[in-house]
Amino acid sequence: MALTSRIPREFANLSFLVSLDMGSNNFHGNLPREMARLRHLKFLDLSVNSFSGKVPSWFGFLHQIQVLNHRKNSFTSSIASSFSNMSTLETLNMNFNSIGGKIPKVIGKLINLRVLKLGSNKLIDFIPLSLSNASRLETLEISYNSLQGKIPEGIGDLHNTNQLSIQYNQLTGSIPFTIFNISRIKFIAFIGNSLSGYLPNGLCNGLPVLKGLYLSTNKLRGHMPTRLSNCLTVNDAFQVAAIVEKLPPLWKDFKNYLKNKGKEMTIEDLIVRLHIEEDNKAAERRSTHQRTTTSFRSNFVTFLLEYEPQTFKEAMAFSNLSFCKQAVNSEID
Repeated sequence: MALTSRIPREFANLSFLVSLDMGSNNFHGNLPREMARLRHLKFLDLSVNSFSGKVPSWFGFLHQIQVLNHRKNSFTSSIASSFSNMSTLETLNMNFNSIGGKIPKVIGKLINLRVLKLGSNKLIDFIPLSLSNASRLETLEISYNSLQGKIPEGIGDLHNTNQLSIQYNQLTGSIPFTIFNISRIKFIAFIGNSLSGYLPNGLCNGLPVLKGLYLSTNKLRGHMPTRLSNCLTVNDAFQVAAIVEKLPPLWKDFKNYLKNKGKEMTIEDLIVRLHIEEDNKAAERRSTHQRTTTSFRSNFVTFLLEYEPQTFKEAMAFSNLSFCKQAVNSEID
């Protein structure tokens, strides 16, 4: 049974409290400022409630905090500069709130930060270059905001990153090639922006463990890199969420294919080897009616190769793949 009330101020008297988990309840209202006295707190989970008001600036007084999870609440205003005082912070999850303003530059001072999730808020302006100073960052999720400008080149300096999601913002310019040299990255998602330019031909050379590349609904131009299929030889669980005008020659080496045959095909059904039905000649005939240099279309086609269960779970957790069911039904009919 979910608890329903405000958090009493007397909570602050639990001065030696180390872990506080009040997630998935019906708590509401503002967080009492007196909670700043919980100086020994290392874990604070208030996710999936109805807390409102400004993001508390007193979080900065929690000098031992390691995990701060306020996902799915109704916090507003911007993230206070006092957050820079939380030098021990490893996980900051504030997805699904109404937080506005800029991503504060002080985030880059959180040298122990490994997980940063600020998706589905009202963040605006540019992605700060200082974010690249959070060198231990493994997961960066800032999708579904109103971020503008270019992706900073410095993002490519986040060498420990394995998940990078900046979907559905208003980003422009080209994708920094430095991102394609983050050797630990598994998932890259830039869907729903206005990114332009080309992908590097040797895209896979620096991405030995890449499992998901999501680039649809942008303004990228040109052909898919000819060596993209090299990723498959390194990793047996690679997927590309983009439809292209012409497939590189190496794709024709695939021997089998899977057709829908009018039956409903869910993403779970695709935990098999899926190959391309049309060969290069058919793709070439199709491209003669279009420009030599073409654009990525906004529809989705996902090429899934021998998904292992763990890989599937990782992909589903990282990006909302519900679009795949519709895409597969329409694209491999």
